[in-house]
Amino acid sequence: MSKQLRLDKFLADMGIGTRSEVKNWIRQGRVKLNSQICKQPESKVTPSLDEVCFDDKPINYSKYSYFMLHKPAGVVSATTDTINRTVLDLIAEERKKDLFPVGRLDKDTEGLLLITNDGELAHELLSPRKHVDKVYYTKVRGKVTEQDVEAFLQGVDIKEEKLTLPAHLKILISDEISEVELTIQEGKFHQVKRMFEAVGKEVIYLKRLSMGPLLLDPDLNPGDYRPLTIEELEALKQLSK
Repeated sequence: MSKQLRLDKFLADMGIGTRSEVKNWIRQGRVKLNSQICKQPESKVTPSLDEVCFDDKPINYSKYSYFMLHKPAGVVSATTDTINRTVLDLIAEERKKDLFPVGRLDKDTEGLLLITNDGELAHELLSPRKHVDKVYYTKVRGKVTEQDVEAFLQGVDIKEEKLTLPAHLKILISDEISEVELTIQEGKFHQVKRMFEAVGKEVIYLKRLSMGPLLLDPDLNPGDYRPLTIEELEALKQLSK
């Protein structure tokens, strides 16, 4: 027999809204179950059999989960760790089966991290041939100059076989402590820190703002997460095609 879910959980899992938001919308009559308005959040749904519509738009249940996490500093981008707290420790126990982070952020780096159990999508997003932009806000010890902008655009020697791919550096403040936005398309170990070290600077704060079309939700505090919206997920899937 197919597994049944509460109607409010079904919709929340599919990124329609938070559990409390979804409950309110169900009670407002915005949800139909098998073509009939259903105002009971606790109603049971069999995803493989029942039709659920929100504002008359069909909602198809997916076996995959997709979460946007605002990673705080001090946790590691891993599924398990015997010493440190991991990003999965921030996810509710009933939701985190088979989940993993897409890529990694350094332990002391904050910001956007995608958590999913969709291995195919993760592979596509991390594939070097996709050239997915990743944007970081960075505080740097040392005055960032237009010469640094040009150096990053040409590729930087971080002591590997090849120079980094061209990166776009936007100076926000140039001073003893500079503030910049950096866009890269790779994910090498400690890459941002090593790039700035190559031009005589030191990264003292790093936060990822976006990954491809996925932007960090400003309403998410460090340590908070939420399901991706339908629009966000569709944008990611378009990117991975």
